[in-house]
Amino acid sequence: MTLTAAPSRPRSAAPPDGVRGFLLAILILAVLLGGAVLIGWLLSGLTARFFPEAPPYLILVFTVGALLLGMPVVARLFPWMVSWYYLVPSLVFLAAFTVLPIVLTVNYAFTNYSGQNSGNPDTGVRTEAALSPDRRTLTLAEIPEGDSLAEFLRCANPNCVGDTAVLYDEDASTPVRAQIASVEGRSVTLTAPVAETFQPVSVTRLNRYEFVGLANFREIFARASSALWPVFVWTVVFAFSTVVINAIAGLILGILLYNKRLKGRNIYRTLLFLPWAIPAVISVQMWKALLNQQFGIVNKSLGLLGIAAIPWLGDPLWAKISVLLVNLWLGFPYMMTATISALATINDDLYEAASIDGASRWQQIQNITLPLLRNSFTPILLSGFAFNFNNFGIIYLLTQGGPTQEGRDATAQSTDILLSWGYNTAFAASGGQNYALASAIALIVFFLTLAISLVNFKAAGVFEEARR
Repeated sequence: MTLTAAPSRPRSAAPPDGVRGFLLAILILAVLLGGAVLIGWLLSGLTARFFPEAPPYLILVFTVGALLLGMPVVARLFPWMVSWYYLVPSLVFLAAFTVLPIVLTVNYAFTNYSGQNSGNPDTGVRTEAALSPDRRTLTLAEIPEGDSLAEFLRCANPNCVGDTAVLYDEDASTPVRAQIASVEGRSVTLTAPVAETFQPVSVTRLNRYEFVGLANFREIFARASSALWPVFVWTVVFAFSTVVINAIAGLILGILLYNKRLKGRNIYRTLLFLPWAIPAVISVQMWKALLNQQFGIVNKSLGLLGIAAIPWLGDPLWAKISVLLVNLWLGFPYMMTATISALATINDDLYEAASIDGASRWQQIQNITLPLLRNSFTPILLSGFAFNFNNFGIIYLLTQGGPTQEGRDATAQSTDILLSWGYNTAFAASGGQNYALASAIALIVFFLTLAISLVNFKAAGVFEEARR
């Protein structure tokens, strides 16, 4: 009797069914992308070690190369994954512009990362140094008065063992980092001799950053009375007031312009739609000029009526009113359009029946229009609140967070919202480029926005629909 080997079982080209298959595909893609990034990072680090002048974009080249080599391997192991490769470009951009910034933000929030503690050489305190004949010892010409050599180098370890010194040659174009074996007096002993091709003439320290735990969050709440609470309250007031004012204006205009007996209603709709069609950047800059206290046309017109010039952007209260008015100009066309679209879904027979029963126009609006608009408007209003909660653009372009207000932090002035407060902390001169503190603020904003989004999803019935 002849025995024949059983044919090998072909791999299934069909993915697992349901949620399990979806999650497995996402997991495989995540492992593929993560592995490619890890390989790219390792190879670029290895290249930089042997070729210090290698360009930093090599990490991207190595990552893409690893990804292209890994995709056929995954396709051979899981044939059904081939159709998922269409998502790879989107996932790459998602990882680069969404996932990576989130990871970095969370990481920085628990460190002291800033302009002064960035992990880069501190060129401001570079001092001359002489190299010994054995090329292992550097003698500094001078140390700032009152500092020891360990303090000058900001050593993290006792006697600077294992810390890093940054060496410069005459060109000072490509610094070399060297590991310290010990320090004594004004002398720095290195763990290995300096290469013959490099002749150091000066040395400086690394502005290293480190893990500080919850220190940034403690600082935020320690200064809550001068920054967090005033800014948070104004952010909520700004977002809520904007939504309410814009909704009322849009609702009134939408109901008026939906009246089929109104002559020229399409012309009115077009004219009132223009503020939404014009880019917001242009509109805000236009309003900033119009509201100028000395030369703005608004105060010029009020002057003709005998009204004194109003400090629209120079007084904390008036600046807040100005922000709300300009945001009304930007936002009411959207609410008006949403109202008109929602009204088109209401059956005209309801209004005819109400008219036959003797209901007035106001009674029809009160008992038919508004109740039927509620379901359509609830998610719009909640999403509008979430958007304006983080509406950085109008604050930055119109008031830059000002004017200044007594008793407030320099980074959290009268019209600053949470997002602009974080921006000022990270990038404005008044914030000292404190990226770690700004990252902690960003995390607080994230959790607040997440809470608003969950309320929005619940109100819109997303969770109930998913359960079905």
